[in-house]
Amino acid sequence: MQYRNDKYGNPLSILGFGCMRFTRKGNAVDIDKAEKEIMAAYNNGVNYFDTAYIYPGSEAAIGEIFERNQIRDRINIATKLPQYMISNASAIDRYFNEELARLRTDHVDYYLMHHLTDIAMWEKLKSIGILDWIKARKESGEIRNIGFSYHGNTENFLKILNDYDWDMCQIQYNYLDEVSQAGRDGLKAAYEKGIPVVIMEPLRGGKLVNMLPEEAKKAMADSGRNWSPAEWGLRWLYDQPEVTVVLSGMNSEAMVYENCRTASETPAGSFTPEDFAVIETVKEKINEKEKVGCTGCRYCMPCPKGVDIPGIFRCYNTMYTESKTAGRFQFAQTVGLTREPAFATQCVQCGKCEQHCPQSIPIREKLKEADKALRPLPYRIGINAARAFMFRKASK
Repeated sequence: MQYRNDKYGNPLSILGFGCMRFTRKGNAVDIDKAEKEIMAAYNNGVNYFDTAYIYPGSEAAIGEIFERNQIRDRINIATKLPQYMISNASAIDRYFNEELARLRTDHVDYYLMHHLTDIAMWEKLKSIGILDWIKARKESGEIRNIGFSYHGNTENFLKILNDYDWDMCQIQYNYLDEVSQAGRDGLKAAYEKGIPVVIMEPLRGGKLVNMLPEEAKKAMADSGRNWSPAEWGLRWLYDQPEVTVVLSGMNSEAMVYENCRTASETPAGSFTPEDFAVIETVKEKINEKEKVGCTGCRYCMPCPKGVDIPGIFRCYNTMYTESKTAGRFQFAQTVGLTREPAFATQCVQCGKCEQHCPQSIPIREKLKEADKALRPLPYRIGINAARAFMFRKASK
C-alpha cells in the first residue's frame, strides 16, 4: 500500500474504504461479510474508512467491527454531520453524540460537513454557532480534523474552501468529472492551500466499469496494459499528486484485493502519454451519446441572469451517457440545490453566451431542451420542496 500525508503529516492509505455500499441481509448490514472485507482491506494496508450518519447501518457496523478486532487506534474514521437536517445548535451535539455511540469511539479522526452544495449552507451553519462548536470539539480531542464533502459547482467550492482553515475536503472527481462539480480547478486549489483531498465516486458509482460502451472497452483492451476498467479509473486518479485518498465502495473480498494491488502499484506520475491517450479515447466514446457538445470551458460564463449553463448541459448529457435518473439526480445536486437559483428558465435570450462559445453551440435553444428533459413536473416539485427544506431559516 502507498500512503500520502494529511495536513499534519499523518500517513493515509491512498485507497480508502467507502462504507456506504455494504451488502445487506434483510434490513440490516451483513456484518460478518462486511467484517471479512474490512479486515482484508486493513491487512493490506488500508487505514482510512469513510461513513456517514445517513448511510443505513454503516456507522454501527464499522464501530462493532473495529471493536471486535481491536483496531480502532490503528485506523482512521471519517464520518459526517448531516448539516441538511440541522436548524439549531442543539441538533449538532445530538447528531454528533449519536455518531460517537454508533462508532463505539470517543473521537472522530476526520469529521465532515456532509453534502455542501452552496456557500449558503456553510453560512447557515456558521449562523447557529458551528465555528465555536468545532473549536470546542477539536480542543477536547473528540474531533481530530475538520472538513467538508461537496457536490456543487466550482465557484461555490472555492468560496467554501477559502472561507475557513479546513483540514481536508472530499469531492466527486473522476476522468469524466474533470470540469464538473469541484473539478480539477478545485482539486488544484485545495492542494495549493495544503488541504488534503479525498475523492468520492472515482468510478461514478460503478458506471465507469459497468456502463462503458464496447468501443471504450476495446480501446482499453487494445492498449496492452491488461488493466480492468476499474484499474484505469483508479490509476488515473493515483497518478495525480494532488489526490490524497481515493474512496472505493468495496463489497467483495475480490474487489478489495484487486483495489489494494492497484493502489500498491501506482505511484504519482506513472501514467504515460499513451495511457492518457487511451483515457481520451474512452471519454470520446462515452461522449458520442451526448446531446450537447459542451466541453465545460466556461467561456459562456458568467451568465448575467445566473444560469449555470455548463452545469445544466453536463447533467443533460449524463441523461444520455448514463441514464435519465443519473442526469436528473446530478442536476438536483449541482444546479437545483444552490442557494441562488441557476435554472435555464432564468434565461432572457440576451445571447451573450453564444457570442463567446468556442463550439458555436446554440445555447439558448439547447437550454430549453435541457430544462424540459431535466425537470419534468415530479422532479420540479421535488427540487422545490428540497430547496425549501435545505434553505429554511436557521434557529438558535
